[in-house]
Amino acid sequence: MELNRITEKIIGCAIEVHKHLGPGLLESAYEECLFFELQHAGLKAERQKPVPVVYKEVHLDCGYRIDVLVENLVIIELKTVELYSPVHEAQILTYMKFAQKSIGLLINFNVTQLKNGIRRYKI
Repeated sequence: MELNRITEKIIGCAIEVHKHLGPGLLESAYEECLFFELQHAGLKAERQKPVPVVYKEVHLDCGYRIDVLVENLVIIELKTVELYSPVHEAQILTYMKFAQKSIGLLINFNVTQLKNGIRRYKI
């Protein structure tokens, strides 16, 4: 499936979750519900996927975890914050680099309209 089509389906699933739950819950609640919607949409999704960190000869098998990985192609990093900060962007870009994935979605559920909480990254 084409990357744009996958990200469209992911965003549709996220909007469905936000439509039913609204803002104000913990990140873990949105993650669980989004995972359900992704599977219901026929997408292969993995939660809390370990991301190895490699620095010279040092290899940390589980330095970090991706919130959700879809179709082994798209990283989803979930947030429930008042405002994005530069560290949120740095975080998803770092995950994309270490996981060797070219597309990432940063989704903040703590907004009144989810379209204002979605950022797409490509490297």
